[in-house]
Amino acid sequence: MVVIAFFAFSSLYADVLWYQQLGYLNVLTTQWTATILMFIVGFLAMGIGVGVSIVVAFRMRPMYTKLSSQLDRYQQVIAPLRRVAMIGIPAVLGIFMGVSTATRWPAVLEYFNRTPFGTKDPQFGLDSSFYVFELPFWHGVLGYASTVILVAGLAALATTYLYGGIRVSGREVRVARAARVQLAITAFVYLAVQAISIWLDQYSTVTDTITFGPDAPTINGADYTDVNATIPGRVILAGIAAVVAVLCLITAFIGRWRLPLVGTALLIVSAIVIGAIYPAIIQNLQVNPSPIKYESQYIRDNISATRLAYGVDDVKTKTYDATTDVKAGQLRSDAETTASIRILDPSLITKTFAQLQQIRQYYQFEKDLDVDRYTIDGKKQDTVIAVRELDQKNQSSSTWYNDTLVYTHGYGVVAAAGNKRTANGQPVFLQKGIPSKGDLDLMQPRVYFGEQSPQYSIVGSKDDGKSIEFDYPSGSGGADSSDGTNTTYSANGGPKLDNFVKRLAYAVKFGSTDILFSSSVQNQSQILYDRSPKKRVSKVAPYLTLDSDPYPAVVNGRIVWIVDGYTTSNDYPYSTSHSLSDMIADSKTSTNSLAVDDVNYIRNSVKATVDAYTGKVTLYAWDPNDPVLKTWQKVFPSTVKSKKDMSTALLAHVRYPEDLFKAQRQILETYHVTNSTTFYASNDAWATPDDPVNPSGSTSLQPPYYLTMQIPGQKSSAFSLYSTYIPKTQSAESRSVLTGYLVADSDPGPNYGKLTLLTLPKGSSVPGPSRVQNTFDSDTDVSQALNLLRQGQSKVVSGNLLTVPVGGGLLYVEPVYVQSSLGSSYPVLRKILVAFGDKIAFEDTLDKALDTLFGGDSGAAAGDSSAGGSSGSGGTGGSTTPPGTGGTVVDNPALQKALDAYQTDLKARTDAYAKGDLVAAAEADQRMQQDVKDAIAATQGK
Repeated sequence: MVVIAFFAFSSLYADVLWYQQLGYLNVLTTQWTATILMFIVGFLAMGIGVGVSIVVAFRMRPMYTKLSSQLDRYQQVIAPLRRVAMIGIPAVLGIFMGVSTATRWPAVLEYFNRTPFGTKDPQFGLDSSFYVFELPFWHGVLGYASTVILVAGLAALATTYLYGGIRVSGREVRVARAARVQLAITAFVYLAVQAISIWLDQYSTVTDTITFGPDAPTINGADYTDVNATIPGRVILAGIAAVVAVLCLITAFIGRWRLPLVGTALLIVSAIVIGAIYPAIIQNLQVNPSPIKYESQYIRDNISATRLAYGVDDVKTKTYDATTDVKAGQLRSDAETTASIRILDPSLITKTFAQLQQIRQYYQFEKDLDVDRYTIDGKKQDTVIAVRELDQKNQSSSTWYNDTLVYTHGYGVVAAAGNKRTANGQPVFLQKGIPSKGDLDLMQPRVYFGEQSPQYSIVGSKDDGKSIEFDYPSGSGGADSSDGTNTTYSANGGPKLDNFVKRLAYAVKFGSTDILFSSSVQNQSQILYDRSPKKRVSKVAPYLTLDSDPYPAVVNGRIVWIVDGYTTSNDYPYSTSHSLSDMIADSKTSTNSLAVDDVNYIRNSVKATVDAYTGKVTLYAWDPNDPVLKTWQKVFPSTVKSKKDMSTALLAHVRYPEDLFKAQRQILETYHVTNSTTFYASNDAWATPDDPVNPSGSTSLQPPYYLTMQIPGQKSSAFSLYSTYIPKTQSAESRSVLTGYLVADSDPGPNYGKLTLLTLPKGSSVPGPSRVQNTFDSDTDVSQALNLLRQGQSKVVSGNLLTVPVGGGLLYVEPVYVQSSLGSSYPVLRKILVAFGDKIAFEDTLDKALDTLFGGDSGAAAGDSSAGGSSGSGGTGGSTTPPGTGGTVVDNPALQKALDAYQTDLKARTDAYAKGDLVAAAEADQRMQQDVKDAIAATQGK
């Protein structure tokens, strides 16, 4: 027992030290206090309830009753243990109940700190907070109360029977007066609780699931049958249960069991007739023959509530009559968008990053790299970025000393321009090397807290006054040398091991005596653990559901992890419920669906940061108006900062979170329809297309992609997150076209988070991703070119297939990588596939491919220029002579002037492309268009 107590103390003490060092001790103490109080409540409720019931039954037993020989033997066996049993049984049952109730502390704290939503359900007119915070609490209270009363009643019944209060003689059952009073009062209390529970069940109808039929949609909320049969029926049943409860109370005094028995039989029959048969009659004979007539209003209520609960109620829907024809100059007005198209696939180039920038075997990068944007030389640049984290599994000498004290951290970030590549197909790095150098102004490159950090490290120690933490490989040989540079951790990142008790606690926690006896563990030493960004945020904000993809950003010279946090509920009235795991699963994110992750309300209420060097966690209220967040801010005051406290540098790297977007994407597959008749018919339902280039080969959804682009109708481009839709049908032909295009603005500012849904007209011929990929794969010229690339030991790997709304239509762009199948190979970007309508092009660079596709005069400003100067035509491959000149300009000074201006502006645009100055290129392009107009006017004598 002492050993168990010591282990428990060590774990609890370590938790106190961790939260205290991080500055969130009140989060831990609040949880502990709530858990202990809930345990006490559950323990006392069950223990006292059962104990009192047993004691009363024993003390009120008949004193002079002739018992059967069997009961006499039972009494003789129990008699020596009676006192222990009368205390032990309630105590054991109380412990079980206490453990169960202790886990319910979040619901209790939400109830006592609840915040109104400001929206009311259409059936009862109650604020949505009643269903999210209050109804679950009262259902829990009544559920536990029912359990306590039922167990107490059974205990009383057993005790009464054992001591003769109930005697069975043939068909005759005799109940002593005291036993009758106790059992009847217990039955009264139990039925009264059931009456309240049944009455509350009427409110649960607004979150119940409704299935209209095998081919009809499934929604949540109260329908016609619920409103006209189920809800009134439950009110009636609650009344009957209350009457039966009163009959039980009367029986306690008059001694007649017939009345409550008849009442109970009536309750059971009523439950069958009113609760099941009558609603079934209404549903099958009245509603099913004319569902639209009776269900339209309830479907509209569901549509309205679901769109609001998932944050898609204000999505801006635009009809986009996308063209599929190509013509010269079609992309001129979209030069900025085409220049920003990302040709690096963050899911494919991890090996490329590793081969070129891993430096040593004890470093590693995440499987899927992240996409962000950085301002380089005054211009925003889409960037693929990764943190160089520690990989202890691949170090040459694995000992406790090396793993814990020497190899403690990763080093730096590697970032590459998303829309550029070198002449040999490698990324154009914006930040690279060890020591870290580049354009991101990284001043503190050390990564002590990351997604791949070791379980624990002890830092800040020195041996004989010398630093012992390996910092990075260096020495006279540079980064490739076997020498290394050491460092000593200088921040406050973990609990200090400055006394024997702390060392002993962590020695027990991590099962290592070395922590206790190593001379390298000193008073100034700190122990770092729970180092994953998601783990740290989840511990300080246990009420949040975290996004599956924390991403790094260089902010004010430091590496910080940005983690998006969601507040969720599955009790929002009339909103349709879905499994969050299922909604976010695609070819990039694979999750296991859990029964407890159903949600019908979600908000990106918090954005958290974790400093990669210090481990500091900062929570920002991104959606300060969210009622769920407001509720938890009352529970854990002063733990969440205002959004206004976010620095400008941090705001520049805020993204619209992927998991929220995926959830909204799935909702809009059906809830883009707001007409109840069309919704019920499901004849305009959409689906997210499967990923046509999924490297695993399995069927899974295409993930959303980050891309800087200008949506039709917008005045400027923005860093955005997008996804596409195809018809939800079994027909392969119908599924091969696009029906919608969803975009979320990710740039901080007034437009952040605004959703735009481009809807394509019915009968649209714009091909979907699978059809485009099939066109790529079946094209003879492309196949021949790919076969050439596959010669020898090389294999061809398709990158992500991007869809971009430009040129009045939708442009598909797919990078093509080549990778050797021998040795330590890595993917190299060799070709670009593009498609517009049913036309495709396959070239070395994006701008060449666009020029080929659009007749040599695309007007595009593609950014995939090679570092060695071997860039594509940059959109200048077409004729430089304006139309209508006839080639004769000698006698037309105005025409000559226009042509000279055109040549000057053309050169300016070409020079701008060469310098990467996209703004200057776009301005020159606009001047060239005006020059063409002037030339035409000159030939017409204007």
